[in-house]
Amino acid sequence: MAFRKPPDGGWGWVIVVVSFFTQFLCYGSPLAVGVLYLEWLDVFGEGKGKTAWVGSLANGIGLLASPVCSICVSSFGARPVAIFSGFMVAGGLMMSSFAPNIYFLYVSYGIVVGLGCGLLYTATVTITCQYFDKRRGLALGLISTGSSVGLFIYAALQRELVDLYGLDGCLLIVGALSLNILACGSLMRPLEPPSSPPPEKPSGDKVPDQYFVYREKEKTVEENVSILEKGYVDEKCVKNIPDYKQDGVLNKSALSSVSVNEKDTYKKKVVEQTNFCKQLAKRKWQVYLNYWKETVVLFKNKVFSALFVAILLFDIGGFPPSLLMEDVARSAGINEDDYHMPLISIIGIMTAVGKLILGILADFKWVNTLYLYVTTLLMTGAALFAIPFAKSYLTLAMLSGILGFLTGNWSIFPYVTTKTVGIEKLTHAYGILMFFAGLGNSLGPPIVGWFYDWTQEYDTAFYFSGLCVLLGGFLLLLAALPCWNSCSSHSSKLPPNTYSYKVASSA
Repeated sequence: MAFRKPPDGGWGWVIVVVSFFTQFLCYGSPLAVGVLYLEWLDVFGEGKGKTAWVGSLANGIGLLASPVCSICVSSFGARPVAIFSGFMVAGGLMMSSFAPNIYFLYVSYGIVVGLGCGLLYTATVTITCQYFDKRRGLALGLISTGSSVGLFIYAALQRELVDLYGLDGCLLIVGALSLNILACGSLMRPLEPPSSPPPEKPSGDKVPDQYFVYREKEKTVEENVSILEKGYVDEKCVKNIPDYKQDGVLNKSALSSVSVNEKDTYKKKVVEQTNFCKQLAKRKWQVYLNYWKETVVLFKNKVFSALFVAILLFDIGGFPPSLLMEDVARSAGINEDDYHMPLISIIGIMTAVGKLILGILADFKWVNTLYLYVTTLLMTGAALFAIPFAKSYLTLAMLSGILGFLTGNWSIFPYVTTKTVGIEKLTHAYGILMFFAGLGNSLGPPIVGWFYDWTQEYDTAFYFSGLCVLLGGFLLLLAALPCWNSCSSHSSKLPPNTYSYKVASSA
């Protein structure tokens, strides 16, 4: 569907506000799941790697299903998807309060809540990009801070609720709070398409035409019956011969002719309905075929191909600290009385700051957003390498703040994707990239947990995490070097609204 020019304001700011609160409400508990992770370890007594699957699924399954989420938003719109997803998130959290074992949590908290969050994330990002162009970086930065503020508040809130009402009561209350997503989703008014002449005939009106054909044929049969009856009556009146035997013969012939016509009409109906279903199936198959063709075209873009590798490795290595940092501190022998603030809360508030600042920087013309994103990846890898050397609350708090700020690069990731493939292909490309991000989110924490179960310490795990992030950053940097764009003809083949990643002269 073609949308009119983004207004860069007006109702768009309402979209920003409700998208902020939507991400706040849906991602608050899954991102702050590290608090619940400690409780689940104590309640179910499973290994760290096995228990970490709950939080990793909640944060990864929605991203894994991003292609499906993108199709849902494209087909039904952001508002219906947001309202439906609100029920999923609230229901999944409330179901988790009755979990008898860790496997039940895999479904209720991991899959149901995670899928609802994925739908909501795609809906908020898509509708925000439709409403903003020049201020898109600022708008995306503002809405993405919602999940970070949610992480900051929910980390302390869930810990307090667990102390007051227990683990089950905490999940019930958090689930009830998530119902406010329904009110936010109802305000996501779609951007109206440009004024254009009405189409010749909508697809929904084509089916009644088939029905009218059938009705015409049925009407022909009825007319034939009436003509036969009328002819028979006229003939009797003219001849005035009361021949009951002749009447029976005429009735039989009329009924037989009517039954033959009805059979022919029924056969034609079946044939036409079969042809209609075949044409519909062909159109649907063509849609899927076009989707895969467009996917192949996207992967021919070297920057896009490197981007999907970078986001996969970044989430494998960069996501575990937000889930496991509390357990890292406990494993290092740090007393909880020394905590001035939960480490997860520090990650959350600094992520909000990072998203806002990086989003604002992305709007400056002299800033190359891809190189900015690569810089955050390389710095994240260095910070992960430093975690094994942190043995006090202060050093862990500083590293948590640095990692949180750098994780704010999520706010510029949609911006980079849009400039790489164009706004027309944003939903398609973003869905593919989020699939790989979800794969990284799902695998990262269990891998770190398995490293701990194997070595009984986190040092090796975070060396591995830092190596993954650094590798992804260097690959993306190599793909974006100006030497790849040596031919000016290559830039002319790029789709409209795309961005050629060359170093700006003023940078």
